[in-house]
Amino acid sequence: MTLKLQVYSDFVCPYCILAEGELEAAAAEKGIEVEYVPFELRPYPTPTLRPEGEYITKDWKERVYPIAAELGIPIVKPPFSPQPYTHLAFEGYQFAIEHGKAKAYNKRMYEAFFLESKNIGEIDVLTELAGEVGLDKAAYRKALEERTYREKHREALHHAYYVANVSSAPTFIIGETVIRGMAFKHQFLEVIERELQRELESAAG
Repeated sequence: MTLKLQVYSDFVCPYCILAEGELEAAAAEKGIEVEYVPFELRPYPTPTLRPEGEYITKDWKERVYPIAAELGIPIVKPPFSPQPYTHLAFEGYQFAIEHGKAKAYNKRMYEAFFLESKNIGEIDVLTELAGEVGLDKAAYRKALEERTYREKHREALHHAYYVANVSSAPTFIIGETVIRGMAFKHQFLEVIERELQRELESAAG
């Protein structure tokens, strides 16, 4: 099985947490691993969004809350204004990758921000969350304070922006197919099946 399934996502993107379960369910059904790739919607020093702003208020009312209700996810609009930057959380993600906890870390960040209203821009909060998924808290904090993974994260962002040409989150790359924005299990399954068939035909040809 060589089919690659990558998702470019940002920890402050509500559609990323909403699509995560749908994606994982489809991938598990087909025996495919999901790779989560960092993507910052608004990297420092670009101003981040304010939850009381018209754009977020309208989007959550018209799309986020209805989709969350349909999927049974008790999402809450985080109260932090402006929203936190996510570069530190992503540098911590690189730490988690090296220590075999990437998927658990990724999931915990989303839950903390969107279900528990925890500020994932703060090192204290990030350190506690890292400990909860089994990472060494002291080593993790040291890595964030010393910016040990800054360059590795910058390389990941450069890849997302300039190699993969990703411009929005979430963006799903499944084989040769790109899906931008919210998608559901049946949509992921359709694309996975089509791409698996393409692989078979290519191998036979």
